[in-house]
Amino acid sequence: MNSKKLAPIGYGLLLLGLLVAPFLGAYPVFVMKLLCFALFASAFNLLLGYTGLLSFGHAAFLGGAAYVTGHSVKVWGVTPEIGLLLGLVSGAFLGLVMGFFAIRRQGIYATMITLALAQMLFFAALQAPFTGGEDGLQGVPRGKLFGMIDLGSDLTMYYVCLIVVVAAFLVIVRTIHSPFGQVLKGIKENEPRAISLGYDTNRFKLLAFVISAAIAGLAGALKTLVLGFATLSDVHWSSSGHVVLMTLVGGLGTLSGPLVGSAVVVLLENKIGEMGTLLAQLTTIDWFNTLGESVTIVTGLIFVVCVLAFRRGIMGEIIAWLERRREGSGSTH
Repeated sequence: MNSKKLAPIGYGLLLLGLLVAPFLGAYPVFVMKLLCFALFASAFNLLLGYTGLLSFGHAAFLGGAAYVTGHSVKVWGVTPEIGLLLGLVSGAFLGLVMGFFAIRRQGIYATMITLALAQMLFFAALQAPFTGGEDGLQGVPRGKLFGMIDLGSDLTMYYVCLIVVVAAFLVIVRTIHSPFGQVLKGIKENEPRAISLGYDTNRFKLLAFVISAAIAGLAGALKTLVLGFATLSDVHWSSSGHVVLMTLVGGLGTLSGPLVGSAVVVLLENKIGEMGTLLAQLTTIDWFNTLGESVTIVTGLIFVVCVLAFRRGIMGEIIAWLERRREGSGSTH
């Protein structure tokens, strides 16, 4: 079987696993956090993996929307669904502004523009009175969805979060497989040829920026509702670096890659201490007990190994291996 036939089975099993995860002992808040980062990475992959635009400013969309949603729900008292919508719209607006400037340059210059604009937002969040500065925006209530469904329960919030993430992921899938998505792939592979065919590539790139930013904003808004706070780390450049890491480790330009990459990075960051303790017990080497303090070193090493050994990322290599097997079995017949 090729990767295209296996993909629906894989996604079905993943969805089934997520549906029953809370009943199998998984901590709902941790899985929700993972889902938010998976959506964030998928949004970034739409821009880099399918359009060829590298953004070092995606933290601006995640964090900007997180603050907008947190403030609107906590201070204005809007319902969660309105808060999520405001987060999505604010992400799209920031994407429109950033994309407007970034698409006018090529390569590293466009990337640096996104980083510079994102850092401007970071310093605005640091100084603005409503963001809470270095303390962050704390105590954001989950409220009641549509005024009826109380999201105070982690289990209820989990399934609402799952529905939102699955719906947003389906939007990404539909975008990639639409005629619009095919034009984006054409721009990535050969932009001069796309221009020669009569496509206004700047308009397509700007729209890709807005869609990616809106979904990243939705991920940030959802994360704020789940955790109850928005902090400066959401808008810091390191969050942009994290999403690049997640996408490259999982597999750039694959739909499943960002899901796997985000799971690997988030699990490492949150469980590395426990893994270190277990390794110390198994090997009697005390150094492993310090792994929890060396998260960045471990994730850096994982990234280096992936770049050297898995050039296509985890899922990219698996898909390529399946295709080679299919071609090999086809040639024997």
